[in-house]
Amino acid sequence: MNGPYLIGVDCGTQSAKVVVYNAAGNAVARGQHLLQPMSRPHHGIAIHPDDDLWESIAAASRQALAAFAGDPSEIVGVGLCPIRCCKAFLKADGSLAEPVISWMDGRAYQPYIPDHLGFAYATTSSGYLAHRFTGEFRDTAANNIVLQWPIDTDTWQWSDDPAVYEQFGVTRENLLELQMPGDVIGRVTAGASAVTGIPAGVPVVATANDKAVEMLGAGSLGETTALVSLGTYIAAMVHGHENHKAPTNFWTNFACMPHRYLYESNGIRRGMWTLTWFLDLLGDEVAQRAASLGISREEHIEREAALVAAGSDGLMTVLDWLAPTDQPFRKGMMIGFDARHTRGHIYRSILEAIALTMKHHVDAMCTELGITLDEIVVSGGGSNSALFMRIFADVFGIPASRCVDGGGASLGAAICAAAATGVYPDIETAAAAMTRHRESFAPDLANGEVYRRMSDTVYHDIRHATDVLFERSYPIFH
Repeated sequence: MNGPYLIGVDCGTQSAKVVVYNAAGNAVARGQHLLQPMSRPHHGIAIHPDDDLWESIAAASRQALAAFAGDPSEIVGVGLCPIRCCKAFLKADGSLAEPVISWMDGRAYQPYIPDHLGFAYATTSSGYLAHRFTGEFRDTAANNIVLQWPIDTDTWQWSDDPAVYEQFGVTRENLLELQMPGDVIGRVTAGASAVTGIPAGVPVVATANDKAVEMLGAGSLGETTALVSLGTYIAAMVHGHENHKAPTNFWTNFACMPHRYLYESNGIRRGMWTLTWFLDLLGDEVAQRAASLGISREEHIEREAALVAAGSDGLMTVLDWLAPTDQPFRKGMMIGFDARHTRGHIYRSILEAIALTMKHHVDAMCTELGITLDEIVVSGGGSNSALFMRIFADVFGIPASRCVDGGGASLGAAICAAAATGVYPDIETAAAAMTRHRESFAPDLANGEVYRRMSDTVYHDIRHATDVLFERSYPIFH
């Protein structure tokens, strides 16, 4: 199919992905580049080393453009979607005053300002990367949150209250100009073109926070459909129109459509990371065996896990591999081992823990919102697993769907670019035209009953029994 073509840029915690789409939402070229390991010089500190976000995006862009067989002159827009909740401090020329602070860094949620005076601007990852692409000092309103910056969540603009700026330690002059999702930030500069391969002059379009853009890419726009986003951080979201300012079981975020909101449940820190951690523990033998079969490590172990009954024969995993900041003593655990258990049991137990934990969080959110879900959509690499999709359907007791072509934040970013550049008249129309059909998995009632009994009688009480032990051991092993 000929152009026009849209580029979606998705820079997550672990890798940068750049995908070229046609106007129907079909991916025609892809590039991906792993980020460097997070730098952790002290406890509670996590930074992206050097200029890693930009350099990884540039590398992924070059890879995608090298694979692109179409006419570069038909690339009409770039949608930009990097990681949320990061902080970036820029010099007057737009270069980094210090490495980008990760969302896993405690300073990301504190009124932190660098000790040195070499910075002129305080912004997000999207504001910084928008400048690298365009030379402009602009950012999307929808990637700023009240815990980090003086944003007015009603107006989607900076606050008018001087006391708020004093609280955050910034001035209005330190902050970038805000734009709405779907607005053009600027155009790809000659310098950015030289390192990314994207033609100079192509419009660069603002999106939102990465979870909101991922939801758009999944085509999940209804208010009774939840998206479960499987990433390093796992969360579930539903759309709505009301700006809930003091919810108990969720938090209100900006959606990827102007003046709509995204209600996000509590989540799992280091969620899919835990699966990678376990696979790494299995070592080279498993990796080499999988390679000899022409499959991934995940697919290899999943074949064993698929033979395990629902409930993993009593093996239960609690996902506290990264403890919450208000309960730093918590630890991840696996409880209930006996002689039956294999690595397939462990793998399935982790999958079940993710689904059971997210069901608990989603139920609390939906109860507070007064809604009943009729479907969940699962996105992220984990949705490629048929076993994982069946577990989600069984645990939630409603159909669990996944996008046939993956969807995700790169497609959501391209949808915003399509609307901004006139390929489609608005974001809703672009999403309807560019998101792929879903594949749905129906729940198994017998398995669902096992998970219901686990959830109701034991699983969510495990922490109540173990917190006291971990709290006592914390001073020893901290």
